[in-house]
Amino acid sequence: MAGDGRLNHDLLPGEKGPQDACGVFGVWAPGEEVAKLTFFGLYALQHRGQESAGIAVSDGSNTMVFKDMGLVSQVFTESALESLQGHIAIGHTRYSTTGASCWDNAQPTFRATATGHLALSHNGNLTNTHELATRLATIREDSGELFPDFAQNASSDTDILTALLAAHPDLSMEAAALDELPKVRGAFSLVFMDDQTLYGARDPQGIRPLVLGRLERGWVIASETAALDIVGATFVREVEPGELVAIDENGLRTSRFAPADPKGCIFEYVYLARPDTTISGKAVHPVRVEVGRRLAKEFPVDADLVIPVPESGTPAAIGYAQASGIPFAQGLVKNAYVGRTFIQPSQTIRQLGIRLKLNPLREVIAGKRLVIVDDSIVRGNTQRAIIKMLREAGATEVHVRISSPPVQWPCFYGIDFATRAELLAPGLTLDEIRRSIGADTLEYISLDQLVESTGIAKDRLCRACFDGVYPVDLPLEAQIGKHVLEMVEADEPALSALDEAVRRP
Repeated sequence: MAGDGRLNHDLLPGEKGPQDACGVFGVWAPGEEVAKLTFFGLYALQHRGQESAGIAVSDGSNTMVFKDMGLVSQVFTESALESLQGHIAIGHTRYSTTGASCWDNAQPTFRATATGHLALSHNGNLTNTHELATRLATIREDSGELFPDFAQNASSDTDILTALLAAHPDLSMEAAALDELPKVRGAFSLVFMDDQTLYGARDPQGIRPLVLGRLERGWVIASETAALDIVGATFVREVEPGELVAIDENGLRTSRFAPADPKGCIFEYVYLARPDTTISGKAVHPVRVEVGRRLAKEFPVDADLVIPVPESGTPAAIGYAQASGIPFAQGLVKNAYVGRTFIQPSQTIRQLGIRLKLNPLREVIAGKRLVIVDDSIVRGNTQRAIIKMLREAGATEVHVRISSPPVQWPCFYGIDFATRAELLAPGLTLDEIRRSIGADTLEYISLDQLVESTGIAKDRLCRACFDGVYPVDLPLEAQIGKHVLEMVEADEPALSALDEAVRRP
């Protein structure tokens, strides 16, 4: 995988860890090479989605969209970027949280409107997709000409939202957004554009991040501040929860479509965001180091070395070493060039497992009592393989410390965890998990200590994957899930199966 290299949950072939939410980027900058700025912005956001990538560009009268399956570096060539000429652009890196991983569902989505064109990129996951799809079907029956045949098979919540925004021939795009967005539920950080204007919008809970930056000759909207840095934009502020911003030749203007009720995703601080990003005024890397410090104080152990699981365990391991006084060491070497591939490993290669991506430094590990710090345990397969490898390299003890609480509940707001039935924590006690992965001891940081590490009030954070408290109401089980739109025409047994698969507290 590309991005910042944190994705240690891809260390084992076939191991499904917490898949990142998508990344969005937009730029309004006359006179600049907006397609190339967007390309580099998406490069900074590659960690948020690796299935597909796309860019839309407008020259003021026409909008072109270029998208394909794969990483940013695989999708775009110099000639492709040169062909995307204009002064407004939006981009997207995708991991599918609603809708299948296929070209039809790659973003930006696109629609012709009564007055021009609309392209849209979405980070998050809507929880009332079924309701929106039903309303769209009614509109389609009345105004079929608004919905070209090429989009009929798309099955993402984003495509439904794009179609609804385009279905207002009597309104400007800004007015259409102010009419539609109050009806949308769930997590959505949006960057979208018509032929003349760049827009950004964030759900009333602000579950996913979205920031505003200033270029010398324009503006940038992006999922993370790291994307502003890479294109040389200056951070201005966050797009507020419930806010719609519009940027055109008249400058920036802002509207509010819903009152703010902040519930930012706490897992952004644990794993999702790049460590060089700032969210809600909090730099992510220092938060992760502080989590490690608190983890050491909450669950000390007598050991010789603190070793991270690279890369996402590194900041917390640094903090654990600082607070405990146990020396920090790099005991596992990661092959930086082994990442996401579309080539499936053979059974022979698969048996090598984690050694494809990690190898122990035997001279560091042999004869030592180790504290291994990782960000989370999902199924436990990765940790099990690492511990076995460390023991084979001569470790005398392996103590595992996790910088987040046990993941107990599925996320419906843009992180695709394993299903609750696949999660390790809900079905086992702490000691059973410890024995399952082969550790001498195992401890997770408490939720209260994690929250305190962020410096943000608990009631302003979404902690649903840890405590089952969902800040946005969820609909009936048969009307939610990654493939909800593909299930709309399904028979009752299929819907019953979906009900069983998606469990809530």
